[in-house]
Amino acid sequence: MDFILAVANGLVPMPWWGYVLVALALTHITIAGVTIFLHRHQAHRALELHPIVSHFFRFWLWLTTGMVTREWAAVHRKHHAKCETAEDPHSPVTFGLKKVLLEGAELYRVGAADAETVSKYGHGAPDDWIERNLYSKHSALGISIMMAIDLALFGVIGLTIWAVQMAWIPLFAAGVINGLGHHSGYRNFQTEDASTNILPWGILIGGEELHNNHHAYGSSAKLSNKWYEFDIGWLYIRIMEILGLAQVRRLAPKVRIEDGKTACDLRTLQAVVTHRYDVAARYARTLMDTWKREMELLSAKGVKVDGWRMKRWLQRNAEALRADERAGLEDALTKSAVLRTIYSMRQELAAVWARSNASKEQLLGQLEDWCKRAEQSGIASLRDFSRTLRGYQMTA
Repeated sequence: MDFILAVANGLVPMPWWGYVLVALALTHITIAGVTIFLHRHQAHRALELHPIVSHFFRFWLWLTTGMVTREWAAVHRKHHAKCETAEDPHSPVTFGLKKVLLEGAELYRVGAADAETVSKYGHGAPDDWIERNLYSKHSALGISIMMAIDLALFGVIGLTIWAVQMAWIPLFAAGVINGLGHHSGYRNFQTEDASTNILPWGILIGGEELHNNHHAYGSSAKLSNKWYEFDIGWLYIRIMEILGLAQVRRLAPKVRIEDGKTACDLRTLQAVVTHRYDVAARYARTLMDTWKREMELLSAKGVKVDGWRMKRWLQRNAEALRADERAGLEDALTKSAVLRTIYSMRQELAAVWARSNASKEQLLGQLEDWCKRAEQSGIASLRDFSRTLRGYQMTA
């Protein structure tokens, strides 16, 4: 009887809340491994990790997820390269939010099983003996060992803890981040994709909730950008850096605006191109009141314009719209000279950083011309934005 009780209770019996804390701690280590090792270190090379730390995360993720480093990095890199297109492995824009939320793990498995994707995007991943002969070759063995460990330590309740461990990444990372992170939330940057920040304080998912920030500066080791955002993954990276266990390679450049500048120069051009997503977001915020007033005026005159869709159109590049959306946009713009100006100036500004074949001098001329026309447009908010745009500077 004692033996049966010992097996049922495991080697480490504890009260119910102890099991809850253990499950949360174990899953937190896993999400730390995903965000620090797989995402920031392997996929984006935003930091270097000490070999001991790197291999610990490889081993732990083998036990708790069975994911292969090379495959994960490849699928994620393809997501960035083909974001929101038919080739994106897991975009809710193409697959639908429900499918990504509920079947995100299956979408990942499909992407990881594509040999062409892994070959093209999986470069630089670990390829040592243990990776080839154990981690990659026997990926299911790790999670089986984890189940045996949980059962031995915690008894029957260990199966529940193991189930939570196995569900954590498919639910939060493959489902919530890849799903809601491209559907709902707030945006600090007007990136070409639909990425959003779900919450300003990332704890359950290691900072990965700040998904729009990440898509704006993909190679940054730090995902938080505003003062009120908290990236716990970055906290762990800083601690490891202080201990000599990590070295940060890249961070998102900070926006600096110099007051009183009356003309654009090459430094301004460089800053505008570098901070193009911040520029686009600031443009949308600055022109928002003008957009709202114009919509109210149109409504008072009995002119029907879909306000919600118009707002969305004004924040996106023309090539990102479907054919039916472009037709609706053209119809709306014929009804308001102000909306037409706001939209056309936004598209022209985006073209400045999209023209890769133009010389710096040509781009600078286009930027200065844009600012002059914005200030002569008769729209106060557009004039104010132009004066701010001239002040964009690179940080030292």
